[in-house]
Amino acid sequence: MTKNFALIGAAGYIAPRHMRAIKDLGHNLAVGYDINDSVGIIDSISPQSEFFTEFERFYDYAHRLKRDPATALDYVSICTPNYLHHPQITAGLRLGCDVICEKPLVPTPELLDDLALVERETGKRVFNILQLRHHDAILALREKVAAAPRDTKFDVELTYITSRGKWYMESWKGDPRKSFGVATNIGVHFYDMLHFVFGKLQDNVVHYSGEQKAAGYLEYERARVRWFLSIDANDLPDEVKGKKTTYRSIDISGEELEFSEGFTELHKVSYEEILAGRGYGLDDARHCIETVNVIRSARVVAPRDGQGHPVLGRLSHK
Repeated sequence: MTKNFALIGAAGYIAPRHMRAIKDLGHNLAVGYDINDSVGIIDSISPQSEFFTEFERFYDYAHRLKRDPATALDYVSICTPNYLHHPQITAGLRLGCDVICEKPLVPTPELLDDLALVERETGKRVFNILQLRHHDAILALREKVAAAPRDTKFDVELTYITSRGKWYMESWKGDPRKSFGVATNIGVHFYDMLHFVFGKLQDNVVHYSGEQKAAGYLEYERARVRWFLSIDANDLPDEVKGKKTTYRSIDISGEELEFSEGFTELHKVSYEEILAGRGYGLDDARHCIETVNVIRSARVVAPRDGQGHPVLGRLSHK
């Protein structure tokens, strides 16, 4: 049965992946909303969709659609700046819709608890896009870890450097009140993946925290993880500088995890799972939200016992 969707944040970077997932799965993007009107991408995906640049007009239109079961919205998808997720999720629930939202779902466990309350009030569900859980390489790694002896603890080194220009710090992403900081904004899906593969978190220590980069140590039931995240091109390895703007490496006990490919269809898979009743909800998102909440508020400490990421030696001299 064809489902009716609304998309909040239709002009954003990630919105086209949601639009294509909705279209490719045979559903209807009934209405889009964004404060920006640079949404020409809609012409090639869903030109019949209504579009609004004021939330009040969007909400009124969405509410009027409820009068006819044939037009009533089934889902609201959210691709907006992080700080808007909570109020827009609750608005979608109160429209009588299930909600699909990009990560980070919300910044704190307290707001997650509030979403659970609104779910109970409305009888509707919130689903989080946690697409790495659908990646073939991650699923294979999870099976490998599960098959290893229970007392095996893997040593993991996670490095993610995704260069951003000066625009980044001028945008909402550079404002910690709106993005909740670099570790949350570019790292939350990695923390979710680590939990998904290696189990419950046992220790969470921060060794470096700045506007453009962060580093620390996470210990899970099945792994010891040294991590470093950055948007500073100066942190790129010499062999990559001038050739690529992004460097992604996950070393697991000396073996590199290759997962640079296979991302293009993951939003579609996420939508398929949600529509089939197997989507990831609030309880699934809680672990990574708790992780980034601690990272944001933790006191920076010096690394000990080999827990520091190798890049820390360079950072201390900058």
